[in-house]
Amino acid sequence: MKLYSTLSILLISIGLTAQKLHKIEPPSWWKGMKLDTVEFMVYGSDIHELEAQSKTLHVIKSESLSSPNYLFVTVHIPYDALEGHHKMTFTNTKGKRVGSLLVEIQERKPQSSERKGFSSKDNIYLLMPDRFCNGNTANDNLKGMLETSNRSLKGGRHGGDLEGIEKHLDYIKEIGMTAIWLNPVLENNMPDYSYHGYAMTDLYNVDSRHGSNEEYKQLCAKAKQIGIGVIMDQVANHIGSRHPWMSDLPSKDWVNQWEEFTQTNHMKVSRFDPHAAAIDQKVFHDGWFVSTMPDLNQRQPKLARYLIQNSIWWIEYADLYGIRMDTWSYPDKEFLADWTKGILEEYPNFNIVGEEWVSDPSLISYWQSNAIRGDGYKSYLPSIMDFPLQSAITEGLKGETAWRSSMAKIYESLANDYMYGELNNIMIFPDNHDMSRIYTQLDEDFDLWKMAMSIYFTMRGTLQIFYGTEILMSNGESSDHGIIRSDFPGGWSGDNVNAFTGNGLSTQQLEGLEWFKKLAHLRKNSLALNSGELLHYIPLNEVYVYFRSFEQERIMVVANRNSSGKSIELDRFSEGLQESISAENLLTGERIELSNGKLEVGPLETLILSLSK
Repeated sequence: MKLYSTLSILLISIGLTAQKLHKIEPPSWWKGMKLDTVEFMVYGSDIHELEAQSKTLHVIKSESLSSPNYLFVTVHIPYDALEGHHKMTFTNTKGKRVGSLLVEIQERKPQSSERKGFSSKDNIYLLMPDRFCNGNTANDNLKGMLETSNRSLKGGRHGGDLEGIEKHLDYIKEIGMTAIWLNPVLENNMPDYSYHGYAMTDLYNVDSRHGSNEEYKQLCAKAKQIGIGVIMDQVANHIGSRHPWMSDLPSKDWVNQWEEFTQTNHMKVSRFDPHAAAIDQKVFHDGWFVSTMPDLNQRQPKLARYLIQNSIWWIEYADLYGIRMDTWSYPDKEFLADWTKGILEEYPNFNIVGEEWVSDPSLISYWQSNAIRGDGYKSYLPSIMDFPLQSAITEGLKGETAWRSSMAKIYESLANDYMYGELNNIMIFPDNHDMSRIYTQLDEDFDLWKMAMSIYFTMRGTLQIFYGTEILMSNGESSDHGIIRSDFPGGWSGDNVNAFTGNGLSTQQLEGLEWFKKLAHLRKNSLALNSGELLHYIPLNEVYVYFRSFEQERIMVVANRNSSGKSIELDRFSEGLQESISAENLLTGERIELSNGKLEVGPLETLILSLSK
């Protein structure tokens, strides 16, 4: 018998029969949910013919699939159900009682259904739990876990955990972050390369090397107390090959199966291609990521329901601030709509961001709700990740276009915004856990890094920052993910550098950190920067000018990519200036007169100006 950290399930075995109950998922539910009819997956031995009954809950039906070791029990949770444990009993075909279980029904938090998700007003800090801080060395190596901690391996587990994150919430707040997105924290009991979290082997329990469900819930609560929301990274496309399902599938169609291993072609455009061959489309969405990540078949109705309930359970249980869904376009298309709709029906103000890693804005915009689509597909996804803008900003700053202003790449990317729904609900980012760090992408040019940060913190959209960006973390010449996801300095006992305190950071790192914090707090406190409309001008001579405005607040941003200073004639920008005669440099506090019709900007300098009439 497995004891869950939630303490929400108690199993009672009765009799000496081979039919036995082991566990149930979800492990609990709440009264007063719109989703008040729940399908529980019961695990056991030869239980497929059992019938469930309850005197206090309305058991609608008990069903099985091809495996004899699963039972699906559909239960209606009355609105006036008593809090506490409710008994379900199970009988065999002869009417003999086999066993019982107690399901906990809980009271919802006040206004839980009205919870607000992350928005453009947030600065989101993406961190990998295994690589941020080892707060509890006692959980590094645990019995039953297939991979042990070995910090010397770049692709190994390094021991970071939830306790380590909790210890440094104040640091995260100090640098101006208002939300944290953790790479997956659920159990990844795989023999190797399990640190990243994307090969899950239990969808209802936190990996014990990170902590427990209770510790995760505690982290979310303590973060919320200081104004930091927690975003959960989830995966609906695949699981880890060591998931118990893979040794005993509930049904043969639970995962997408092939006569021999078939990897996805990653050709996301095939989803929309009117000329695409059916086999190419099938290989894309039914092919496996890798041999160790079985591809789930979301067309299987009970699996689809399981995944929807799982997401709602975690939102309610942990008091989540948002969900980031991995590999967005790979699962079944109709399932994605049902999954998102189900969550937003329960939590209308919640936010979800999907990962669609393509450079074509038309393929990204397709998935965002309220965007233009010509095929009649209804998407409910509020937010999508802006990979095209990430590429444009990096390439624009590096000056990789010879015949015109390279900064025009940024302008052209933003010009595609007509395709999207809600513009400020598009997630922008300089880098993430799957690509080289932004400092590396910019060839470790400190001035370009400062300009990149200035643009991101003043740009439309919802901003995500990867841990370590604030201290110029780099992966050098290596593209290995284990190096990209290096340990945050100071998170381990004995580290020579401690970024949390600043001890051991170079002069340039300290300067970068202060620049970063100033920008982060500026964005956090400015409605024009975090929520305002964008007006921009075609870059000329490598100078990009744009305005952000919200009601009476107007901010002018001038980014000069030249290695020499420039004198800017202001007549061209009258629409944005709106007769402003002076400005305050928000980074220096300097007052600047605009009435003479000119503005001076230094070499590789970005001005962020608050305008006054």
